[in-house]
Amino acid sequence: MSRISAYSRVLKSIAITTLVAGLTAAQALTPAGAKRPAAVPANYVITPFGYFEPSCVTHLAKGDDVRRDEKAILHANGSSDKIQACAFAHYKADGEKVTGDEHAVNPPSIGHAWVEYASTTTTSSFGYMYAYWNVPPAPSTNDGQTVYLFPGMEDYSDVVTIIQPVLGWNSDYASAWGIASWNCCVSGTVFEAAPERVNSGDLILGYMFDTCSAGTKSCGSWDIVTYDVTSGNFSELLDTSSFGQTFNWAFGGALEVYNIAQCGDYPSNGAINFYELGLYNDKFVQIAKPHWTVTNLSSGLTPQCGYGGTLPQEVILSY
Repeated sequence: MSRISAYSRVLKSIAITTLVAGLTAAQALTPAGAKRPAAVPANYVITPFGYFEPSCVTHLAKGDDVRRDEKAILHANGSSDKIQACAFAHYKADGEKVTGDEHAVNPPSIGHAWVEYASTTTTSSFGYMYAYWNVPPAPSTNDGQTVYLFPGMEDYSDVVTIIQPVLGWNSDYASAWGIASWNCCVSGTVFEAAPERVNSGDLILGYMFDTCSAGTKSCGSWDIVTYDVTSGNFSELLDTSSFGQTFNWAFGGALEVYNIAQCGDYPSNGAINFYELGLYNDKFVQIAKPHWTVTNLSSGLTPQCGYGGTLPQEVILSY
């Protein structure tokens, strides 16, 4: 599976002995803040999936596996913890309440979070996807905003969870860029792999692939890796559960934001280029020309910042 498999083998071969009991002060998700919708409680935090009560965000350590069949998190030292259902509702970016037993993520209905994205579907399933992009410059203004840029996968017909290698501004690191691999939101719970700080200009590789044999339409286990090629740092979810999903909806790139007050709150380069995109079917055969379509959800939003996208060889999202 090309050079991406080589990266995966290298990452999996690293001996990991340190478990992270919690996030440090530099690695705390951004609080909902004063600009949050009125319905969102003050103690909630911002994630790529909306506003969540902090106890519903599970921060995984290096080497942790989220196992659906065992309904547990398996740690690198062999111990395990049961996956607890979230006891609190969470909220979409516009303040709409979502209870734990409802489907949590569906981009076209989250118009005030997902501003624009490029996607494609298949009648079968995807088995592997990768994308390269560079960390943009910092925004020229700082209004406490959070900006997420990522590829990802969902089940178009039955959205229960989404898997994503994510680059975020002011997410895990205050007024800085960071990477993290995410799986969200079965039973209202968010799973985030240990994040890493990255710098503007760094080359990021995000990839996801199932761990089943070729031809498995609904594989139960996936690897999600967000890799800083420049520094060698990475955030990984290995053997994480698909929670019964068939990933037939791929996102070549997405822009998701919170608390944008002015156009200067976006990265100052004006666009993000997801290039060298690779998309493979469930048999691990590369799809030569995926039919990417750009969806722009910015109508009626303020501020208007020249949103748009271009195709087909690369996914470029402008702002």
